Amino acid sequence: MTGKFELFTDEDMYFRFRLKAPDGTVVAISRPFSDKSAAVSGISAVREYAGLGLITDLCPEVPASGSSTWPPALDTTPAPAVSHFSDLPQPTAGTHSPATCQPAVARRRVSAARSNKVA
Repeated sequence: MTGKFELFTDEDMYFRFRLKAPDGTVVAISRPFSDKSAAVSGISAVREYAGLGLITDLCPEVPASGSSTWPPALDTTPAPAVSHFSDLPQPTAGTHSPATCQPAVARRRVSAARSNKVA
């Protein structure tokens, strides 16, 4: 089962899209676009870049098994809303918390034959 993109207009009448996981969880929300064709182009860009994106592991090394301090308690505070991907905080070496690191997930390349239809 795959995720899906939903194209919608926000409260300010800008076009946006959200990426939803197969279980319905919202994974990402785009920046605002002034027209529908630009939002559709944004979906195409996310499809292209996400399938080819490299993973940079900024997490600290995991201690040897038997350590009572690993894994650290997860922070369940909701993340602040961002309106654009560039609004996300950029990690700096040595300033991240191990609690914010999530396990890396294997990624596969998305087939170019997949349809690029927007409802």
